[in-house]
Formats: sequence, C-alpha cells, structure tokens
Amino acid sequence: MAIELDHFIVSTRDKAASAQRLGELLGVPWAASGVGPFAPVYLNDGLTLDFFQTDEPFPVEHYCFRVSEAEFDAILERIQAAGIPFRSDVHSPVNNQVNTAYGGRMVYWNDPDGHQWEMLTVSYARRG
Repeated sequence: MAIELDHFIVSTRDKAASAQRLGELLGVPWAASGVGPFAPVYLNDGLTLDFFQTDEPFPVEHYCFRVSEAEFDAILERIQAAGIPFRSDVHSPVNNQVNTAYGGRMVYWNDPDGHQWEMLTVSYARRG
C-alpha cells in the first residue's frame, strides 16, 4: 500500500468559522464538528484538515493545494468575492496578482489566524 496522508490538524481560535471559511473558498464539504474536538474540511476522498480550537499559542503554518485550472478559476473568484487580499509570491506584499513563473498559476492568502494558504496548478516542488 502506498503511504497517504489521511488528516492534518490545524490550530485556530474559532474552529467552526475557520473550517467554514476554507471549505467554502475551496468549494469542498466541511462541518462545524466532527470526530473528536475537530471541525473537519474534507479536501478529497482521502484527506481531511481537522481544525482544532485552542487559546494556547500556536505556530503559523503554510498549506498548499494543487488544483486544476478550472478549480483555480473558481476558487480565485470566491477569494475575490469574499474580499480576501492575496498575493503572487510567498513573501511579497498583497498585490492581488497571480504568479505564472513555474508554468502554471499560483496565489497566496492568509487566514485570520495567520496561516498561509497557497493554491497552484503546477507543482514547482516536483519539477525535474
């Protein structure tokens, strides 16, 4: 059997709001509560992000989603409709532009807890 990542825990101040915001932006199912103390976002048939609510300090994390061209367009449209600022580079200021440097398209945005989300159509991490 191939090794597959099943779920990942994302710390947050408001698990239901965070799950709802990401689930709706990505256009995937989510729930305000799930197994255990989590609010899940079901990314696909095999991977869930489980939002965990805490008042303790937590590190800001970076999550990247590889999507199709059509999914990119739909998600970017929802990001723009929600008025969420985005940028074309991981370290650039907000410029509301799309990066095309690696043969695909990518954008970055942050959630209210500071976590950084990235969406791309071609993985630069797996380039030859």
